[in-house]
Amino acid sequence: MKEKLVKGVRNVLPEGAVRGIEEAYRRGRVHAVSARYGYPAHSLRVIAVTGTNGKTTTVNYINEILKEAGLKTAMFSTAVIEVAGERQLNDLNVTVATTQRMQQFFRDAKRAQVDYVVLEITSHALHQHKLATVPIEAAVMTNLTQDHLDYHKTMEAYAEAKGRLFANKPRFIVLNHDDEWFDFFNQFAAGSQKITYGKSEAAEARIEYTKLYKKGSEAHVVIDHQTKLELATALPGEFNIYNMTAAAALAYVLGIKLDAIIEGVANLEGVPGRFERIEAGQPYDVIVDYAHTPDALEKLLAAAKATTKNRVLLVFGACGDRDQAKRPIMGEIAARGADRIFLTDEESYNENPDEIRRMIYDGIEAAKGAIKTTEIADRRAAIEKALSVAKTGDTVLITGMGHEQFRIVNGNRLPWNDGQVVRETIAGNLPIDEAN
Repeated sequence: MKEKLVKGVRNVLPEGAVRGIEEAYRRGRVHAVSARYGYPAHSLRVIAVTGTNGKTTTVNYINEILKEAGLKTAMFSTAVIEVAGERQLNDLNVTVATTQRMQQFFRDAKRAQVDYVVLEITSHALHQHKLATVPIEAAVMTNLTQDHLDYHKTMEAYAEAKGRLFANKPRFIVLNHDDEWFDFFNQFAAGSQKITYGKSEAAEARIEYTKLYKKGSEAHVVIDHQTKLELATALPGEFNIYNMTAAAALAYVLGIKLDAIIEGVANLEGVPGRFERIEAGQPYDVIVDYAHTPDALEKLLAAAKATTKNRVLLVFGACGDRDQAKRPIMGEIAARGADRIFLTDEESYNENPDEIRRMIYDGIEAAKGAIKTTEIADRRAAIEKALSVAKTGDTVLITGMGHEQFRIVNGNRLPWNDGQVVRETIAGNLPIDEAN
């Protein structure tokens, strides 16, 4: 009924009038639902992390640091939801849940008397005012790269939506000085203190030394030219060095002791579906990762290449009903960064999966990667094929789904988890295809 009403209104009213009605409805709804729960967020200290990539991992780093400092926390991330130490996998298939579900989360956090709430905020949620009644004490920006242009249309509109988090003048602001969109976000003033991080000489939390390992990474971060943090994490890749530095910079301005920052970073052993290593007795590495944007895929492939002795085999596709322009770009990135490609379906939603793969394949062909590409529509079969040709010293990357517990195909919600499929496949003792 609601969908029919919305469609009818859009058919008879000018676009500007429709936008005005939508804005009024969304603002009114969030206030009505918040009031029903007694505006629970008003008594909470909320830390919000936004950006294209790295939000989930950064939120988890922050959560671990605060807990190491003896503080009680609540966390709502794409992968995990936690309240006062009670964790559950986020199987909602969204970063920011419905207004009602988020208010329930804030109510639970308030009842648990947490010291801090840490959460991810997407551009969609900001644009739709989903958290308009939530006062933000600290706002963190990871990076801004191409994504969601099906919704925002332009990068400028995408940045403007993200910027709403900082425009409300939170007490603390943390920005990535190395990000291409740094100047845009730097225009916003903090209520108390702003801190920047990155490798740039101008960054206040400056990454001065990095060391990448197969199963982790290290960095020396100097804050305000005098405070040195020697950080080590179990999460590989330079992108995770940026994520942990963002968390460390925030903790520093919050007044967290340095020892707690160092230990908190080290405490994070992994995040479901984020460079998640699947160990099932196989002689090669298997990594499951949520990477679903050009920037994330490129950085993931670079991290895998840097720590892989032999080949990097990539199993990937793209999501339906989303930014179509990024599909050939991701195809080109795959062709440049992977030694073998297994192009497959991800979540087609209501799109034709053959068309999605074709767009990706156009990019692979443009980068002259067709000769090393095998197209297998069935995702399980694609994973099985990649594992069957993997040899000692190889790394198999399976991207796009990460931690998720189901796929949406033709409007149907189907049980699915990449890591579980890998375990089942390896347990089946698939023969190695020597011909490949």
